[in-house]
Amino acid sequence: MARKVISIDDKIKQAEAAVAVAKKKYDAALDELERLVTKRKQLEDKKVLEAYHASTKTADEIIAFLNSSKE
Repeated sequence: MARKVISIDDKIKQAEAAVAVAKKKYDAALDELERLVTKRKQLEDKKVLEAYHASTKTADEIIAFLNSSKE
């Protein structure tokens, strides 16, 4: 079989196409990651709010407790 010679321009076009496909997959994966992180944050916020409502502590007491861990 004869070897087909591929020009540099054709190789560049192939590489550009491969990069475009990879970028599309990357962007989709990044969107999914952002969606999942947002969802996790919402679930954590809900859990904290439910714990606050079930607690006998005041909002000021809870805030003081949370701020005390920074020191």
